[in-house]
Amino acid sequence: MILTVMFVSGKVYDYFQVPQNVFENFRSSFSKGNFLNRFIKGRFNFQKREVIS
Repeated sequence: MILTVMFVSGKVYDYFQVPQNVFENFRSSFSKGNFLNRFIKGRFNFQKREVIS
């Protein structure tokens, strides 16, 4: 599963092969940033999207 995250800055990242349970826990977490830092960053491959404004 690909988890797409848009940051407040407007930057968009895709995180690849995120298990369904991690995806669901991220969506239901109180602090998305805290969850992202603890359980996603550094654990899954990612790619920054080019955002056309």
